[in-house]
Amino acid sequence: ILYMAMSLDGFITGPRDDAQNPAGINGMRLMDWLGGVSGEGDDADAVEEYRPLHPNSQIVFDEAMSTGAIITGKRTGDFAGYWGGDHHDGVPIFVPTHRPPADNPHERVHYVTDGIEACVKRAKEAAGDRDVLLHGAYTAQECLKAGVLDVLEIQLRPVLLGQGRLLFDNLPPEHVELELVRTLEAPGVLHLRYDVRRRVAGR
Repeated sequence: ILYMAMSLDGFITGPRDDAQNPAGINGMRLMDWLGGVSGEGDDADAVEEYRPLHPNSQIVFDEAMSTGAIITGKRTGDFAGYWGGDHHDGVPIFVPTHRPPADNPHERVHYVTDGIEACVKRAKEAAGDRDVLLHGAYTAQECLKAGVLDVLEIQLRPVLLGQGRLLFDNLPPEHVELELVRTLEAPGVLHLRYDVRRRVAGR
């Protein structure tokens, strides 16, 4: 299952995303649905308080954090520092890549070099009866092309970024049938859950 915050024009980061600024220019606004910590007032010493998630956003967040394994693209994983080796609850992290690093400091991070299908198979086995959470646009595209992505959970944000990294930028000329199975509204975000039905070639 892919969890991805996206602008209305299809971008998942702003322009010029890199290791120092993984979300790109203005890209962090895509993550505002997560709430977080905010200061009160204009004073630099203002007290900060936690902004709880809207109940519908909390549902989506809790589902993501109940997954039993992670698949992440290497670029996304590198930018995130592999979450210090623990994305949540100590679940294993699998990385499909042709070039694993010589040194891997994280015991829960596993580099898989024999293709996306093998990576998904290992992650599903590790997750048991729980879902596998997918990170990364390129990896999501590879999973779609291989027919191994089951669900897209899109956090659609009401903003047009104009430039950046597109979620569906390099798919082949085949269309993928999706079924909208859930819609949850929260302030500033529409949570859209799609089941992936099938690929249809040449149409």
